[in-house]
Amino acid sequence: MSLRIHNTLSRGLELFQPMESGHVRMYVCGMTVYDLCHLGHARSMVAFDVVQRWLRASGYRVTYVRNITDIDDKIIRRAQENRETIGSLTDRMVDALHQDADALGIERPTHEPRATAFVPHMLGIISKLEQRGLAYRSSDGDVNFAVRGFEGYGKLSGKSVDELRAGERVAVADGKNDPLDFVLWKAAKPAEPDEAKWDSPYGLGRPGWHIECSAMGCELLGESFDIHGGGADLQFPHHENEIAQSEGAHGKPLARYWMHNGFVRVDNEKMSKSLGNFFTIREVLEKFDAETVRFFIIRAHYRSALNYSDVYLEDARGALKRLYTALVGMGAVPEWTPDWTSGPAAQFKAAMDDDFGTPEAVAVLFELASEVNRTRSITSAVLLKGLGKCLGLLQQDPAAYLQAGQGIDSAAIEMQIAERQLAKAQRDFARADDIRKALLAQGILLKDGPTGTVWERV
Repeated sequence: MSLRIHNTLSRGLELFQPMESGHVRMYVCGMTVYDLCHLGHARSMVAFDVVQRWLRASGYRVTYVRNITDIDDKIIRRAQENRETIGSLTDRMVDALHQDADALGIERPTHEPRATAFVPHMLGIISKLEQRGLAYRSSDGDVNFAVRGFEGYGKLSGKSVDELRAGERVAVADGKNDPLDFVLWKAAKPAEPDEAKWDSPYGLGRPGWHIECSAMGCELLGESFDIHGGGADLQFPHHENEIAQSEGAHGKPLARYWMHNGFVRVDNEKMSKSLGNFFTIREVLEKFDAETVRFFIIRAHYRSALNYSDVYLEDARGALKRLYTALVGMGAVPEWTPDWTSGPAAQFKAAMDDDFGTPEAVAVLFELASEVNRTRSITSAVLLKGLGKCLGLLQQDPAAYLQAGQGIDSAAIEMQIAERQLAKAQRDFARADDIRKALLAQGILLKDGPTGTVWERV
């Protein structure tokens, strides 16, 4: 089975075919760095980390761009509140972003451009749009995009211009010809710091948010590329506006496949700062280890809503422990040489090729773990760890991981004791001794007596 991706633009599954054979170019909208990353950011970063990992595992060369927005109204306001420079704030938040992403096992993208380094490229696109009658200078000094001049606006969100305008009124003060028009270049305001101002043919100012991604994506990946991704909340207006200004300037499709990950929900409401129900990655990592958080995110399909609660994370922690427990006592598991033609590997591949079906792929891992527990097959253990690597899981030393997580739970201990008893009954004393040593390494001492084996923590 070949890879199929759900394309938001067509609203259906499509066979994936990159524009350049063997090479995938992917752009994902990153963070606006005025504060610490929250679990919603983690969801998007993990989702597209899995995407790029699977593309590479499938044999593709991947050029992955995830941008950083380092100039924005919120950034200016926060820097002023903190009485620090914009550069100081954004550098600090980028460092924190990297620390959080690294903890979650998220591989660095090929390119991580900052918007402020691409202002000349943004001005180049705005100039093209003005030449083509798709941009106009307003009375307040801003430059706006003329939405009604772009045929096909609304194709990503699935709404016509008239539907999008329903219930709106023209705001006289903002200088727009139409409420749907959006800003490409913002005229500088007296209260804004000098570091938030760039010289341009339109006077001092700074770019609008939407034009930033168009410039970075097109400059680093080309005017057309394969995959554009981001959170579902970016579908409209951000991605809709990206399409309009990029295709309006270059006359060609911006991206072939549009992918959007689902929301994180708390008590059946979208997690957001405006609702005050959001959790930073660091807050979550104070209670749960990073691989548990990653596993919690991966167990849900990237397009589905992710329901957050401590109960769900506790369940994810227990499930991940069961996978690691299967690898305890297997020694140094060799690197897997990929062979996707049969068995669990073929099942795993079929799941991932069906729009990155991680829930079904994780189910294959549990089937393999059961096989390892039952047979202690090194072949199955190699496969379990190798397939886990495709998802960024199960790469730690099993005993060390379980010990760091306050040991394995009672049920897992009893399962190991039962396996040891079976090994002894089969006169596989080396295997029985391995289990005893592995449990001891985790702080679990076994004591054999006339009524059976008991255990205690040491």
